[in-house]
Amino acid sequence: MKMKAVVCTKYGPPEVLQIREVEKPIPSDNEVLIKIYATTCHIGDVRIRSFKVPFWQMIPLRLYLGIRKPKRPILGLELAGEVEAVGPGVKRFKTGDRVFGSTGFSFGAYAEYRCLPVDGANMKDGLVATIPSNLTYEEAAAGTATGGMTALSLLRKSRVETGQKVLIYGASGSVGTFAIQLANLFGAEVTGVCSAGNVEMVRALGAEKVIDYAKEDFTRSGDLYDVIIDAVGKFPGSRGKKAVRKTGTYLNVNRDSGSGHDQRMKDFVFLTDLLARGKIRPVIDRVYRLDQIVEAHRYVEKGHKKGNVVITVAR
Repeated sequence: MKMKAVVCTKYGPPEVLQIREVEKPIPSDNEVLIKIYATTCHIGDVRIRSFKVPFWQMIPLRLYLGIRKPKRPILGLELAGEVEAVGPGVKRFKTGDRVFGSTGFSFGAYAEYRCLPVDGANMKDGLVATIPSNLTYEEAAAGTATGGMTALSLLRKSRVETGQKVLIYGASGSVGTFAIQLANLFGAEVTGVCSAGNVEMVRALGAEKVIDYAKEDFTRSGDLYDVIIDAVGKFPGSRGKKAVRKTGTYLNVNRDSGSGHDQRMKDFVFLTDLLARGKIRPVIDRVYRLDQIVEAHRYVEKGHKKGNVVITVAR
């Protein structure tokens, strides 16, 4: 059987993404087949499609992703949908269950269907869990399995404690919006750094203080922080570390994120519980249809999205 999917035909501008018919996957023993209702235009998808990556990553990423074009041409890192079929060895899920998660480094969420293993054993395989009843498919797809997981791993590494001062640079992005909420839950005093247009949103998420990066350089204010997290990987570390206490921690999302294999599913369950109890919420900037994927990539590539950009797949 066939299904519709967005195929990245080669590295290049958004127009290299084309909707085509491809083979519909069949679940193996420990997999579920998910009918996808929502995915996202993730910054990771944009970087893979354009292959705009740091110089030091070019060779290893070409070897993994593909030399001239993606070896895994259907991009998409996050999804939410309904279980259509289960493999013989699957006990956790049944047909009709509402599920969400990450496709891991094998991608594939820009499609009508995707198979995912249910054990979440490693980064390549992805993660899947039941959607909390208080979330829509669009909200479930929006960042928890990637931005939320990244934010949580950074905060765990920094060992944030009650009463500590935490600064999040890039507070309005997917990682940043989750990091603010989580740091606040952990009892920290949170400062967010973002653009002027996002100040009120960042404050509403729980930041006690918000700095407009165009008007104020936080490294020159004299304030010191127990933890600084660069949630977009754009601030020079040599400058940022000047605002960290001697006993503090400075983390960069591009170098310091990622849970251990044994911790990944535990972290995802932890975040799912917080979502279910309304303790954290995903931030959605815009919603596009799957046939608007080129437009969505153009928008995200500009670098000004708030939280997450969702792509709906026809039901």
